[in-house]
Amino acid sequence: MRASTGGRKARAAASTVTPDQQGDRPGYKNLLCTPGAWRFLLPGFAARQPFAMLTVSIVLLVRHTTGSYATAGAAAAVTGVAMALFAPWSGRLADRYGQRAVLVPGIVAHSLSGLALTALALSHAPLWALLAAAVPTGASTPQIGPMVRARWAVKLQGSPLMSTAAAFESVTDEFTFVIGPLLATALCTAVDPAAGLVTEASLTLLGGLLFAARRSTQPSVAVGAGHARVERTSALRIPGVRVLIVAFLGIGSVFGGMQVSLAAFTESIGEPGLNGVLYGTFATGNMLSGLVCGAIAWKAAPRRRLLVGYAALALTASGLWAAHSVLVLAGLGLLVGMCVAPSLITGYTLVEDLVPAGARTEAFTWLTGAVGLGQAAAVTIAGQLEDRFRGGAGFLVPMGGTLLALATLLALRSRLAARPRERTVARGVGHRTPVTVD
Repeated sequence: MRASTGGRKARAAASTVTPDQQGDRPGYKNLLCTPGAWRFLLPGFAARQPFAMLTVSIVLLVRHTTGSYATAGAAAAVTGVAMALFAPWSGRLADRYGQRAVLVPGIVAHSLSGLALTALALSHAPLWALLAAAVPTGASTPQIGPMVRARWAVKLQGSPLMSTAAAFESVTDEFTFVIGPLLATALCTAVDPAAGLVTEASLTLLGGLLFAARRSTQPSVAVGAGHARVERTSALRIPGVRVLIVAFLGIGSVFGGMQVSLAAFTESIGEPGLNGVLYGTFATGNMLSGLVCGAIAWKAAPRRRLLVGYAALALTASGLWAAHSVLVLAGLGLLVGMCVAPSLITGYTLVEDLVPAGARTEAFTWLTGAVGLGQAAAVTIAGQLEDRFRGGAGFLVPMGGTLLALATLLALRSRLAARPRERTVARGVGHRTPVTVD
């Protein structure tokens, strides 16, 4: 019995990375040498790839079957709104019952809903039917990115590598957004308008189940009264999280506004295949700046970095509507992408300082959901602007969204101050946050 207990303690110690073990300087080599990291990184990458295909696939399919960007934007928007509203609940359930318990039914539901939406679009179903199918498609979207970030938070408790992990995850997200739109556009234009959404549903099922199977790396579930009340804190009650949600809504307006406006622009010049290339250029800028951010040992506080980075994002996004050539749009899109990554990375990094361990998956899903909600609103508004005014009017959406979010950040920046480190106490006995043992 003593040997068994000692073995568990040794494995638990090995599963938690301390700053001394990893060194004080952030770096991708140290990060990727974290024990057990590859067990969730590889299946996590496979599982999140379909998410980057979803909006583009819906827009291209519905635009093909209805001939309207407004209708296509509405279907994509309802999907995004449903995802944004249900994602935090998915995160909170994952914090309470475990990631696998939430993932498996969600993956199956998402795949079936996506196929149903495809069938309705191809049968020229009325708008209300498309929107009805879009709701479960969005609501059941697997929240792989937040779940991977929550697993990093367990592995790197208190380590300076958390900022590197946030950068690595941002780069991974953007790498999928380089590949995803290109793949979806190629499938929808060269194979069949429905091929993008069918592939997305199939990849979600396969990749999601592979990720869910890695139970040894998921965060522990707090069970019973012996755990501190902090484990049941809702992330939305934290003022700093609400401010970050507004910032991420603005980032979502960039994604959504550019997706619709780039598609309209490339179609207007008779080169619809360039849509994926232009959006991939934007995502490449995001990915490259994310790589740089993760390799730097920052001296500036995260709050200051967020404000400076977001100001640069608002400035560059404000110039999109004035671009009327492929080269200018590609160059400006690259700059916008380079400004997105620092804001995303710093926002996710602030979660560790603002949110108790037992609510971090929920916090990450609120931020991811905010990006989806901002994207959904932007897709709708940009679609309406392009249908009515054309000429790049949809690019006004990223400008408006980022400027409003920047004003909010500046006004409420004091709420982003780091919280005191919690001391979890129950029944007079101190407890550390439980850690899953590999």
